[in-house]
Amino acid sequence: MNNIEIKQKVVKSLIWKLMERGGSQGIQFIVQIFLARLLSPDDYGIIAIIAIFITIANVFVQNGFNTALIQDKETTEEDFSSVFYISIIVATILYAVLFFTAPIISKFYGIELLTPVIRVLAITLFFGAYNSIQNAIIARNMQFKLLFFSSLGSILISGAIGIAMAYAGFGVWALVAQQLSSQIMISVILTFILRWKPKLVFNVKRIIKLFDYGWKILVSSLIDTFYMNLRSLIIGKIYDPSILGYYNRGDQFPQIIVSNLNGSIQSVMLPALSSEQDNKERVKVMVRRAIVTSSFIVFPMMIGLSVVAEPVVHILLTDKWLPCVPFLQIFCLSYALWPIHTANLQAINALGHSEIYLKLEVIKKILGTIILVITMFLGVYAIAIGTLISGIISTFVNAYPNKKLLNYGYIEQIKDILPSLALSIIMGGAVYGIKFLGLGHTITLIVQVILGAIIYIALAKIFKLDCFEYLIEIFKGLISRKKRGK
Repeated sequence: MNNIEIKQKVVKSLIWKLMERGGSQGIQFIVQIFLARLLSPDDYGIIAIIAIFITIANVFVQNGFNTALIQDKETTEEDFSSVFYISIIVATILYAVLFFTAPIISKFYGIELLTPVIRVLAITLFFGAYNSIQNAIIARNMQFKLLFFSSLGSILISGAIGIAMAYAGFGVWALVAQQLSSQIMISVILTFILRWKPKLVFNVKRIIKLFDYGWKILVSSLIDTFYMNLRSLIIGKIYDPSILGYYNRGDQFPQIIVSNLNGSIQSVMLPALSSEQDNKERVKVMVRRAIVTSSFIVFPMMIGLSVVAEPVVHILLTDKWLPCVPFLQIFCLSYALWPIHTANLQAINALGHSEIYLKLEVIKKILGTIILVITMFLGVYAIAIGTLISGIISTFVNAYPNKKLLNYGYIEQIKDILPSLALSIIMGGAVYGIKFLGLGHTITLIVQVILGAIIYIALAKIFKLDCFEYLIEIFKGLISRKKRGK
């Protein structure tokens, strides 16, 4: 496959992945708005506490082997089945651990409801084990079109269940039903459209080989997941669930937006870069393109959202959620850096240096934990600001190895993202001034969004940003192919 064919396949895969993430996250966003209006911050705080333990358990079930299956050039059908059985065994062990420790967790937080909710929500581990294999197959073959349909279907069904139960007064159980049914439907839909079923085979030698690469990713993911949830763990213990609900709600808005793009880049980049791992010059070009393009898209979205945070929360969630506005603004700035993290880390993984990936995670988490220990005594807003500081430091840590691996150092990366950052700051400053006109929340938000888009696109065109021209060319190419019936 030549470079043009590879580029077309990567772009097509990225578009389908963006559609899958964008469609599912868009519907999920609407579902969450309805649920937030019907449920209380306490309900979300309870789920946020439980999510800490379920998410950490899912790392053992879904990470490590999944990445190894995608990265290894010699992966066979036997490998998928072998990893599936290992994942199910791990899921069973972890479910048992969560089932029997649920009362202890409940007593620690002083919330009796945690015990039954943990025991029900932990069932998602089994469907996550199955789904991780399905995702690995799709990623290797870049069949992201299949994920689009499965995600869309699962969100529609689970969203309807969650909203109906919330309206009927089931409280936190509405969120439990929504999350559990989502995992079930994804697995079921992919079973029918992907048509993959595990075979009665198990190859110990291949498992050992995959584990030799995957355990470093597993440990890295475990460290990262525990670290990312550590703040919620501390806030949930020190403060009441409603404060954690505000904190997580402020985190959720920018996360939904950025994880759409970031998750798409991550899913497509690893198999794409892995296929070119012997050509470092080509890998560098692809990584640079990912950083430049994602920065061009994410920076204005995050800076723009931080500026319009108050009217967005007022209109969409009602005034009972206004305390989440400062958190939302802080997290917008933090999440703006995510695609840069992803591009650098995926390059390291694709080149087969999982040991470097692990070292980076250890370094970042030590630094981040030090910042957390300092900020936790200064209040919940200080904890959120500490997240931003950690993110900035992590950007430099993640980029460091690629100076040697790809000859892509700090100066070059800063030059690549600086134009988009500068235009986004200018746009944000212009849009911020609209709030002082006294137009009311709805009119202010509409004017800010329209004006922000016009200013940013106009500046990109005036200064002839390469990434802007690149996206226009891709868009024109898609229209051209559509007209030709391709």
